[in-house]
Amino acid sequence: MKKSRIGVLTGGGDCAGLNPALKWVVKTATDERLVKERSTHYEVLGIRDGWEGLFNVNPSRWQTDPSITLLDSDIVRTWDRYGGTMLGTSRFSPFDPKNDVSKKVISNIKKIGLEAIIVIGGDGTLATAERFSTQGIPIVGIPKTIDKDLPETDYTLGFETALNVIVEEVDRLRTTAGSHQRIFIVETMGRNAGWLALEGGEACGAYIILIPEWDFSFDRVNKLIREGKKAGNRYEIIIVAEGAKPIGGRQIVKREGMDSFGRKALGGIGEVVAREIEESTGVETRSVELSHLQRGGAPCAYDRRMGRYFGIAAVDLIVNEHYGNMVCFKNGKIACVPLANICNKLNLVDPKTQYDTDRYNGRRTILYSGK
Repeated sequence: MKKSRIGVLTGGGDCAGLNPALKWVVKTATDERLVKERSTHYEVLGIRDGWEGLFNVNPSRWQTDPSITLLDSDIVRTWDRYGGTMLGTSRFSPFDPKNDVSKKVISNIKKIGLEAIIVIGGDGTLATAERFSTQGIPIVGIPKTIDKDLPETDYTLGFETALNVIVEEVDRLRTTAGSHQRIFIVETMGRNAGWLALEGGEACGAYIILIPEWDFSFDRVNKLIREGKKAGNRYEIIIVAEGAKPIGGRQIVKREGMDSFGRKALGGIGEVVAREIEESTGVETRSVELSHLQRGGAPCAYDRRMGRYFGIAAVDLIVNEHYGNMVCFKNGKIACVPLANICNKLNLVDPKTQYDTDRYNGRRTILYSGK
């Protein structure tokens, strides 16, 4: 019986769906019936805190090192019920230009005896995986990001649960908005891609939705507010993605500095929009930033199922030695694409076909392109 040791890690921002994927990586790799069919016994090592775990681990004593944990089906049995990641995560980049530690990570991988690694993450984590793949490390990726901005896949883990959070919070805001005849600005995540704001806004019936892919006019927003008031609307809900910006303006930065992947911390556009609306229309306007609430909580049924499918597919890629690929969901089917295909690319909302640039909302035409 051949024995093979594989690792699995989660990197970048946490979200619902990670633990279901981890569970089914382990259960599929160690399934007794499949072990006999494959004639290979897989040992699965959970790598804690993303790439940082592979940097910090002492490879000569990995069996007792806190950065590594041996996983089996009993340990992960209930993991799919919980949000976040049981392995922990970080935004640590081994290829950080200020402190490149990629050679040490590669050395640790080889000394531990990992024959393959499953990496669950978004654009930054998977870009790192692709760089290691080009250096000969057998790697398989699983797409994860609530922003749903990864190309080559119709779904990324965490998105549907985050949408549910937006809808639930807006439903709560409606009662106080209606009671006080207020406008509420709800700021969602979405640095470059407006999927969360757009689909969340469509799901909760938002009056206006502002996305990064289409710079908005304050004059147009205020005109729409006045139109709503004239029509008898008692209150309004406006959804704005953190990366949205007014025409001629810049994205609002919450704090200076960048993470190891070179990204600034955005946040605050909701408050800017609220202040402008209240000053221009005289309507009391409040802003609520959902922030990390969108990442938290138990995974919804869809994320549990997709985590399962992605986890199983990742192990299938390893069994067939199809390294350097990311599992994906395209046209209703689980498939895979080269990691190289997703690097330095984004899946963005197309304002021409998926957004009403006049109403600042979801399109009212589905079967044809409209204007």
